[in-house]
Amino acid sequence: MGRHLADHRSATTGGKVQQFLRLARVQRKIWHRSHAPVGPARLINFLRIARGRSA
Repeated sequence: MGRHLADHRSATTGGKVQQFLRLARVQRKIWHRSHAPVGPARLINFLRIARGRSA
């Protein structure tokens, strides 16, 4: 008895994996934004708090 047609599939090209990775990259860009550059005023306030001084 021969094998079923579904058992003779050709090799895939990885299209589903490529689309999954593309979507994962897009979602990562939406939710994981890079930090804003620290301005001088913010740095001064951080150092003031780190030294234990209040405003």
